[in-house]
Amino acid sequence: MSRAQPVQHVAQSTVTVHTRGRSLTDVTDRVADAVVASGVETGIAHLFLEHTSASLLIGENADPTVLGDLERFFARLVPDGDPLFRHRDEGPDDMPAHVRSVLTGVSISVPVHRGRPLLGTWQGVFLYEHRHEAHQRKLVITVSGH
Repeated sequence: MSRAQPVQHVAQSTVTVHTRGRSLTDVTDRVADAVVASGVETGIAHLFLEHTSASLLIGENADPTVLGDLERFFARLVPDGDPLFRHRDEGPDDMPAHVRSVLTGVSISVPVHRGRPLLGTWQGVFLYEHRHEAHQRKLVITVSGH
């Protein structure tokens, strides 16, 4: 006798995130809303950012000095206007934004448990805008499970 397997469910949504220019924007609540709306109780939420000059990360969400420290680290690691870079079509922050995005990544996965994203006590999901100007970024959230 075989046991019935739970029905796999997949839901996908796209949210627009308005950034203020180079900064980290907490999108944890938007991800949680998409997970709840999906109806998935146990599974995975895959997040994908449709851009090459912004990125996604999971980081400390309690102490805002952590976010400032991250930005200061990246400013030292990948400075704007570095003469190493030849690609400057949109200004001195153009290529550094691409490098920052490659280093931090444009997709992450978060477990779903009891219908909510399973994050640690001090973890939040952030969209990291690497350009100085404000932008509208598209975040695709795909939730699958049962």
